[in-house]
Amino acid sequence: MQGRDGMRAADADRQAVAERLRVAVDEGRLDLHEYDERLQRAYASRTYGELDALVVDLPVPAVPAVSELATRPETVPSPPEAVRPSAISSATARWLAEVWLPYLRVVAIVVTVWAVTSALATDLLYFWPVWVAGPWGGVLVVRTVAGLVGGEPRRRAAQRGLPAAQPEGRRDGADVEA
Repeated sequence: MQGRDGMRAADADRQAVAERLRVAVDEGRLDLHEYDERLQRAYASRTYGELDALVVDLPVPAVPAVSELATRPETVPSPPEAVRPSAISSATARWLAEVWLPYLRVVAIVVTVWAVTSALATDLLYFWPVWVAGPWGGVLVVRTVAGLVGGEPRRRAAQRGLPAAQPEGRRDGADVEA
C-alpha cells in the first residue's frame, strides 16, 4: 500500500470514524448489526485505508467531526435549525413519557395495594406486584430500545404536528400574535 492509505491511523482517527458510524446509525443509514460490525473493525484498524473502507458508502458529514473541532474550538458551528438537539430531545422525552408513565402509575398502585395489605396483615406478604411489573417492564424495555433505534419519537411528533424538529418558540408562524 502506498500514500495515505498505507499510513498508520491514530486513536483519534479511529474515534472520528466511530463517531461518523454513530451518526449513520442515528440517521438510519446503518442497522445496529452492521454498526456493531463496522465499529469493531474500526477499533481493530491499523491504517487509514482500513478506516476509509468502513465509511466509503456513507455521505460525508456537513459538520466537521468532533476531533476536528477539538483542535479549533472557536469554529464550532451552531446546529442547524432542523436538527436542534433540544427540540429532538423534547420529542424523545414526550415519547418516553407516553410509553412509560402508564406503567409507572400501575406499578405504583399495585405496590401500594401490596404494602397496605401487608401492613394490615402485620406481615410481609408475597411480593406479587413483580408479576405485573416484570413482564410489562420487559416488554416496555424492548419497545423503548426498538423505538429509539427506529426513530419513533420523531415520527410520532411529526404525525401529531408537534415541533420536534423546530426550535422552541417557533411553529411555522403559529406564534405570531395579533
